[in-house]
Amino acid sequence: MDFQLLVDFIKSLYPGKDPIVLHEPQFIGNEKKYVLDCIDSTYVSSVGKYVTMFEERMAEFLMTDDGRQTTDERASLPVIRRPSSVYCVAAVNGTAALHLALLVAGVKPGDRVITQPLTFIATANAIRYAGADPVFVDVDRYTLGMSPQALEEYLKNDVTRHASRVTAIVPMHTFGHPCRIDKIVEIGNKYGIPVIEDAAESIGSYYKGQHTGTFGMMGVLSFNGNKTITTGGGGMIVTGDSECASRLKHLTTQAKVPHTWEFKHDETGYNYRLPNINAALGVAQLEQLPKFVESKRTLQKKYADFFSGTGVRLMSELRESRSNYWLNTILTSGLKERNDLLQYTYDRGVHCRPAWELMHRLPMFVNCEHHDLSNAEWIADRLVNLPSLPIL
Repeated sequence: MDFQLLVDFIKSLYPGKDPIVLHEPQFIGNEKKYVLDCIDSTYVSSVGKYVTMFEERMAEFLMTDDGRQTTDERASLPVIRRPSSVYCVAAVNGTAALHLALLVAGVKPGDRVITQPLTFIATANAIRYAGADPVFVDVDRYTLGMSPQALEEYLKNDVTRHASRVTAIVPMHTFGHPCRIDKIVEIGNKYGIPVIEDAAESIGSYYKGQHTGTFGMMGVLSFNGNKTITTGGGGMIVTGDSECASRLKHLTTQAKVPHTWEFKHDETGYNYRLPNINAALGVAQLEQLPKFVESKRTLQKKYADFFSGTGVRLMSELRESRSNYWLNTILTSGLKERNDLLQYTYDRGVHCRPAWELMHRLPMFVNCEHHDLSNAEWIADRLVNLPSLPIL
């Protein structure tokens, strides 16, 4: 790979920007207007109209079809049973949202939760917050998400489930690319294990015409400052079950029993509600989401044209998927080229990054159960994320 050609190309995408960072938020709509309105109302904490507005508008968005496939293309894809409605519960961040989803799914101390090693540490941390231990199964090379085959193989050969239960499966839609979530949910149903989708990075991504995060018992979104849309911090729990949504909302507000003036609580709750001022930012960002996703998809096409014929693999969506391309990702020839490329680009003001350190290699998770993780290890030695700011 010609490193200098790549640096020159990326700089041509973002003329005058120095340094060129991996990602940053874009505030081009009603963000200031809504935030100032929130300030003027004085309702800046966990009570206010923008929290409800953000939840309701997000639910509407998640229920829309991809809308960009032709009738023939949709007809050629397997039919997936989707929820008749979706409910969203805003949370202070994606990690808190996943923690709460695990608790509501019934995960208890001493349980085991299956996830993937190629993920951000928040996934594994949330499992530990619930008192459970993560179990790592391998990923697919062409989606970067949990491998259904690896999941099935683990559960089929898991002879100790009676002693230490597997009570949830948490696949991730890595860098916005949908994993084969229909197969994962099918396997979870087969073994009676709920699936909670870590869709933190995949808002605006679809699998077989259905938005990520709406396949499992629950899904989790993130609105951190580096995501496609942001509330500064913030997350969202998605579910198709109204009773589940009510319980989630109750727990995020310290399990306070609704009353005009009394403060009574009926169980241990959490201070996990998203503040109204953050939700105001989120409502404005959500209005811009289609534009952001289209811009990022245009950027991916530019990268695809650049790498065409070079032998460098640029991660691309599968036929049945529509990725938001949160981060554009290439796979180098090996660890040395990966490290050389990262050093070369950083030295020249272009901020690329590797994959996260694999979870089973971190000291707090090194003793967690895992089997063959050769795909994840192969990917981690080669993966580089490229600057993926929207070109607006």
